[in-house]
Amino acid sequence: MEARSLLRRSFFVFSAVLLILFSLSILPSPPSHKAALLDCAIHSSLCNFKNRIHSKRPGFLQTPTNPTRRRHSASVPHHPLDPLTLTEINRVKEIVQKHDFFRNKAYALHSVVLEEPEKQTVLRWRKGDPLPPRKAAVVARAGGESLVLTVELGSGEVVRHEISGQPSGYPTMTVEDMTSATWAPLASADFNRTVVARGVDLADLACLPLSTGWFGKSEENRRLVKVQCYSTKDTANFYMRPIEGLTVVVDLDSHEVLEITDKGKNIPIPNAGNTDYRFAAQNSYQRLVNPISLEQPKGPSFTVEDDHLVKWANWEFHLKPDPRAGVIISRAMMRDPMTGEMRNVMYKGLTSELFVPYMDPTDAWYFKTYMDAGEYGFGLQAMPLDPLNDCPRNAYYMDGVFAAADGTPYVRSSMVCVFESYAGDIAWRHAESPITGMEIREARPKVTLVVRMAASVANYDYIVDWEFQTDGLIRVKVGLSGILMVKGTTYSNTNQVNNEEDLYGTLLSENVIGVIHDHFITFYLDMDVDGANNSFVKVNLQREYASPAESPRMSYLKAVRKVAKTEKDAQVKIKLYDPSEFHVVNPTKKTRVGNPVGYKLVPGGTAANLLDPIDRPQQRGAFTNNQIWVTPYNASEQWAGGAFVSQSHGDDTLQVWSNRDRSIEKKDIVVWYTLGFHHIPCQEDFPIMPTVSSSFDLKPVNFFESNPILNIPPNFESDLPVCKADASA
Repeated sequence: MEARSLLRRSFFVFSAVLLILFSLSILPSPPSHKAALLDCAIHSSLCNFKNRIHSKRPGFLQTPTNPTRRRHSASVPHHPLDPLTLTEINRVKEIVQKHDFFRNKAYALHSVVLEEPEKQTVLRWRKGDPLPPRKAAVVARAGGESLVLTVELGSGEVVRHEISGQPSGYPTMTVEDMTSATWAPLASADFNRTVVARGVDLADLACLPLSTGWFGKSEENRRLVKVQCYSTKDTANFYMRPIEGLTVVVDLDSHEVLEITDKGKNIPIPNAGNTDYRFAAQNSYQRLVNPISLEQPKGPSFTVEDDHLVKWANWEFHLKPDPRAGVIISRAMMRDPMTGEMRNVMYKGLTSELFVPYMDPTDAWYFKTYMDAGEYGFGLQAMPLDPLNDCPRNAYYMDGVFAAADGTPYVRSSMVCVFESYAGDIAWRHAESPITGMEIREARPKVTLVVRMAASVANYDYIVDWEFQTDGLIRVKVGLSGILMVKGTTYSNTNQVNNEEDLYGTLLSENVIGVIHDHFITFYLDMDVDGANNSFVKVNLQREYASPAESPRMSYLKAVRKVAKTEKDAQVKIKLYDPSEFHVVNPTKKTRVGNPVGYKLVPGGTAANLLDPIDRPQQRGAFTNNQIWVTPYNASEQWAGGAFVSQSHGDDTLQVWSNRDRSIEKKDIVVWYTLGFHHIPCQEDFPIMPTVSSSFDLKPVNFFESNPILNIPPNFESDLPVCKADASA
């Protein structure tokens, strides 16, 4: 899910950003409220609410200890792909403030990131070479229009780009947008009276700004958000206490309340009992397992050079936080064990979009079809990671440096962690059978390197891992945790429900329904396998029949390879009974026995989107119509849901690009893969969800001449410390 509230405890969703913005005094102050419009009780509650908000500001977030604090004011770029530094973002702010586009008018910067140099420029660059000119890609709103700009940091020149085809939609919401949206309803006396009439004290109010999707002409030509609210009374888990059926439509630009709908007057606010998930709120606890930690007596095996270049084992890659994608992995290269050469695997990998449609068509729910990256910023919602719990003791932490709406930089500390992981897995093994007479038992431990971020998109928490293995495999894993978005109901037991009635979910507790929903996470994978001249090959397993004269066997499987010529050839819906492998190969590079070198995409979570393709949410989320797409590289085609996602009509999606059916054979190609989850809530998800996860792999296929980790040594007792439990020490 997505959306954030600045009201009372709901503020914690954006707390790290908001603390900084408040301290810089750049957030709008709360709107004034006309006492004449309110009765005495409402006015008193609202004042109490405002006082509590202001008194709580310093304590939104308990900042974790960060072992790798940095002076960002002194940071300088070292690599063409290094993100904008704090100094550079300040320079962008200075240039923008003086430019004619923004002079004497209200404006907001919705995105300020590095405008990456052309791909060939980056590929030619070597350490020690001068950096290409540094530029910022800026998306802004000014004078009621969206602007796409390039800001040249050296010259101070600003270049405006016309948006090709003028696609529908608006830029990612700023934190200030979300903040003002949650305050806006409080300016309405009708809203305040409605809340009090529902039995909620305004001092206990928590509201979320929810993206509206797009459902027709009436929602065009103004930026809209829908606000729904909850009660925080007696629990930090306000998500479990919805004021069901109360929806406020707000104009994001004017902050005007356009419509108030209340269709849940008969639905009680669910009880707060047993909803608080915090450790301090538990009456008792069980230590099911003893504490565990990975010890490295010789220190970590990885290094982070110049803040962003990660080197580990036989891997090297560039890593940076990003406000929209979360993290971006670039220039991933693998050292060949036979030649010592660093070989290209992937030029760029990132989380392109998340689509989360809820399966309730009623008035307060039909629009909940979120795009977490394009509407809210997946990286903007990445919370500081908690040492020892989010990441192990041996982790290295990396901060994100982003820009607020007025261009002021702020730091999201400990946003990404990097660590080596050993879970007792085996890299390879073989033990010879006793009947051979050979006493051979060989095994190697599997140690991996993990890059992790966690985005708390309102109630839901997404954990994204990029895991690198010594055998050349890259595993991308997504974990889902956090809190369900629930619906209030009059029912307290399933025996009260008419069999004909559709609850659109599961009754989880008294007056609480967990609504069925999906999660689709689409990844952008710019594969450059031994260079950019790649092809996509579907290797289909087909049943073949042997004649009685050939064999006692009747049937067997045959691998049939088909090179995709165009984009439509590479659109794949994965089917269990039509199995295939999906290879990205370099047809100009071959092994000594003649196989083209390659990597294969090994699907993991394959839940398919079942919405009707012409349903408006699915038109916007059309990039989930297939699990796999392949497109020719185009620097402007990076976001599967389009550049501007909020209130988009689906006219700038991956499907629109792919349906052009461009040539992809022996080209610089991008592979897109969507992990999918169907979520039918259950009582174990209440009041907070145990993590569920799925993954996919990028695995070498004829990339090496043989097993690339054949020569790694086994562990020996002398390599490892002997640790004793406290009881036996």
